[in-house]
Amino acid sequence: MSEEKATEQTENQPTPLRCLIGAVMSGGLGFVAYKLMVSIATTFANKPVTSNNPMVVSLSSAVRTLVVGVVALGTGIFGIVGLGLLALAVQLVIKQLTTKDEQEV
Repeated sequence: MSEEKATEQTENQPTPLRCLIGAVMSGGLGFVAYKLMVSIATTFANKPVTSNNPMVVSLSSAVRTLVVGVVALGTGIFGIVGLGLLALAVQLVIKQLTTKDEQEV
């Protein structure tokens, strides 16, 4: 029973390689989301709302802002997660190097 818990703990431990792979994936998704956001904003800017009704103009403006804002939020979250995983990888490498130095002494 305790052997199973020990193997589960070692399998779930973060490694620098796992962190770097996750950071690259998150950064890639963040870049794709950024390109999508720019594309959406450009499309909205090139196609203005043609209506004389002020309610329609206000509602369409709110929806467009909401769509661009949600995509921007996703972009920011993916970027922050990527940076966090990169920082965790650096921290784990430093921890591994310092524990090796302490064991040699």
